[in-house]
Amino acid sequence: MRKFLQSTGAVIFLLLLFSLTASELSGQSRKKKENTDIWKYEIEGVQTGVQGTYLIKVWSYSPNANLAIEQAKKNAVHGIIFRGFAGTGRVPGQRALATNPNLEEEKHDFFRLFFAEGGKYLKFVSLTNDGAVAAEDRLRVGKEYKIGVIMSVNVDALRKDLEEAGIIKSLGRGF
Repeated sequence: MRKFLQSTGAVIFLLLLFSLTASELSGQSRKKKENTDIWKYEIEGVQTGVQGTYLIKVWSYSPNANLAIEQAKKNAVHGIIFRGFAGTGRVPGQRALATNPNLEEEKHDFFRLFFAEGGKYLKFVSLTNDGAVAAEDRLRVGKEYKIGVIMSVNVDALRKDLEEAGIIKSLGRGF
């Protein structure tokens, strides 16, 4: 009887531990989704990239510094599609790929899947410094971190993919 109670106690302990771990992971996933729904970021051009790419710095805001770094990938692609970025003295600005200001709402289902965790957006963006963040690019703003990460975005491939999906109009298409 004693062995039965000990083994039952161990099973209960393991189930409790598993459920706590699962709920913690679920909470982290929910936080990532909440941060994506807000789209709180800034973009600036860093330098001219290889043909067809933009090299940009994305400043992402999040209560968790590591989450801000991961979120920067989504923010980079989102910014290229919907916002573009202003030029600086050495880097020309770029317009957003989308010319329709309501495109994100009109194609909500497409973009929900596109920007989902592990979504298609990852094909078009890469960290240029393996996720290392310089000390001056890690700022504390109130209760959040503002993290600056340099990204390379393959704009030509992104544009082609969005054109093929019928999301944006082709540059070669008439007015």
